[in-house]
Amino acid sequence: MHLLLFGPPGAGKGTQAKILSETLGIPHISTGEMLRQEMADETPLGRKAREYVDRGNLMPDDIMIGIVEHIIDSPPCKNGMILDGFPRTVDQAVALREMFTRRKLVIDAVLFIEIPHELIVERLTNRAIVENRADDEPRSIMNRLVVYDKNTAPVKHFYEDEGLLRHIPGIGTVEEVSERILGAIKK
Repeated sequence: MHLLLFGPPGAGKGTQAKILSETLGIPHISTGEMLRQEMADETPLGRKAREYVDRGNLMPDDIMIGIVEHIIDSPPCKNGMILDGFPRTVDQAVALREMFTRRKLVIDAVLFIEIPHELIVERLTNRAIVENRADDEPRSIMNRLVVYDKNTAPVKHFYEDEGLLRHIPGIGTVEEVSERILGAIKK
């Protein structure tokens, strides 16, 4: 099974992906976590990523597409995966569709976790305190929402047109949202 978790920053994609991974027995692949690890390790990719991430901007498409293509071909993903944090632009969505087509793979569902911007700001502000993430600082949060609305929100329409998008209300407990997601997958 190949699933994409989609939604604005702070919607709970990472939390839900970990639960889904355990429930379905397929790996959770977070491009954001991968980039944060690269930054922590101060690799060349990590240093380049920091320039974008600290400002709340998206990584260039070519870098992200290359990373995801490598992930798809990795042994842990041979039986499926939950992809979190990609695609973030329509060009990335088109590239992902082409990657899957070349490999004769299918995206089973795109799970769009919907949450109001006010709650996003509250969640990210709290996460900045707990996790000390630079991309969750107040100046960066507002930029991330602007970038999301401009570049990433159109991906939602791309997957609606493909017939893959499943709307998941993201308000409620972690468990309630998980139940909604599992129900949407079964459809």
